[in-house]
Formats: sequence, C-alpha cells, structure tokens
Amino acid sequence: MQMPALSISKIQVTFEKSPNRILTRQQINEIIEQSIEDWQVKKKKGSLTQIPLESLGQNKILKALIDKTDLQEVDLPFPSRKIKRYTWGNLKTYEIIQSVDTKGYFSHYTAMELHGLTEQVPKTIYFNVEQPTTGGGGDLTQEGINRAFNANSRVSNNIIKFGDFRVCKLNGKNTHNLGVVNIQIDGQNINVTDIERTLIDITVRPIYSGGIGEIAKAYLEAKNISIEKIVAYLHALNFTYPYHQAIGYYLERTGNYNDGELEKLHSLPMPFKFYLNYQLKNPSYIEKWKLYVPKGF
Repeated sequence: MQMPALSISKIQVTFEKSPNRILTRQQINEIIEQSIEDWQVKKKKGSLTQIPLESLGQNKILKALIDKTDLQEVDLPFPSRKIKRYTWGNLKTYEIIQSVDTKGYFSHYTAMELHGLTEQVPKTIYFNVEQPTTGGGGDLTQEGINRAFNANSRVSNNIIKFGDFRVCKLNGKNTHNLGVVNIQIDGQNINVTDIERTLIDITVRPIYSGGIGEIAKAYLEAKNISIEKIVAYLHALNFTYPYHQAIGYYLERTGNYNDGELEKLHSLPMPFKFYLNYQLKNPSYIEKWKLYVPKGF
C-alpha cells in the first residue's frame, strides 16, 4: 500500500492565503480537514519537497507540519489556564499575546509604553481579560481604607515567561472594555486602554505600573487629556475607593492644569482620607486632596 505524502509547496500556499496568522488547534484541524486531499501527492523517494506520513491522522499531520514547514506551536502556559496557539512563521509578541483573547487588551505599564508615557522598556507585559461579572461599589469606612492600604497590594501570579518578557494575564472586573481602543503595532491590530483609562488604571495599581515615580512622569507626559473623560470613566467604573483624590493630586503636580480644570475632580465627594500607594511609612498629608503621599515625594 502506497504511504501518503504531502506537498510542502501546496501546504505553504494554503497557510499564506489564510486570513489568520495565529490559529487555535480547532482552526488548524479545520484547515487540515479542508485541505488534506489537495495536499496529497504521489510519494517520491527522498524528495525534499514532500512530507512522507505513516497515516493521515490529524495528530500525525500536525506534528509533521510543525517539523517540516514554517508552522510553529506556541505555548502560553498561564497558571490559570494553559493556552496553545499555532503561527505561520515568526510573529511579534504583542500579536501573539492579543490572540489569547480577542476582546482582551494591554494595560498598565504596557499601555504607558504604547502611548509613549514612559522612557522605560518594561520587561513585563500586562494583558487584561475582563471577568464576566461586574464588581465595584460597596460600603467604605476610614478604618477599612487604613487597613487595606497598610497591607500589601494584591498582585497576580498568573504570569509566564515568554521570550525576553514576562506576561502577566490580569482578570480585571467587567468594564465592558471602557476606554479600550484599537491601534496598529508592527502592522497588526491590538487593543489597549486609551490614555485617560491608562492614567486611571496605573493610579489604581502602581505595582503594575513601575511605581508612583513612573506614574507621576506618565501624568507629566500625557498631553491633551480630557479631565471630563476621566470623570466620566470614574463614574462608570464605580470604584469602592476614592481614586479621584490620587488622580487629582497627580494632575495638579504636573502644573499643566488650572484650578477650573482640576475642580472637576476636586468637587467630587471626599469624605475619607486616602493613600497614593500601599504601605506608606511616615507619609506627608496633602490637605487639598485629603491624600497621604510619601514624605518628600
């Protein structure tokens, strides 16, 4: 019985015509099922243009494609859920990470870099996939705020090593992708928080954003931002904690905004004293924003 063989040139044509540069296992299986008859050729002994096979099982075909063609298997073994993708040739890191979830988006320090708000090249990529349920709101007390911000900030352990980077997959609360925009990087579309949403996110989680020194620089670099949009986002996000006090402080210290503009944040309720970061030791107190900040900051 003649053993099957596949034409490498025909396989190449199929994948180069595919609209998807990154594929799931299901998509790979569909391509194999739809193309296998066209790929098959009469076997030539020792041919470098063919892939000889023992059988036409999908697992055997897939292994052969990875071994003999430009198809690559990419493992993304996040602790929360292992993910596998297939690419035709070498693709850029952002494009591959975006394939983890088409509605997911880059945030925090990564969004700062993409918007030119930092001179650093962060070695951790932050990618947010929102949870299906919506949180936020709830009762608040000064004692509760003090207790929370005297403790350590919560940090995700859902991290993998990917090439020269670490990738942290965040499971943020459901905001219906508020303030998420689509941009092009290296010719490919990816999702990222816009500048106003980025400024809010980095204020909420300094630990994902290079720390408060980097955040202050990001506020200084952010040009032509809309404080009205920030206020609207804060209403929609419905945080339990009064992050508007920290945001107002960061904006004021840039010197780029007048009292009338800052009043849009300052006029929001401020019944509690708040903190710029977690675990501040002997902080200074900014009366205007009812905010504790590091001494000398």
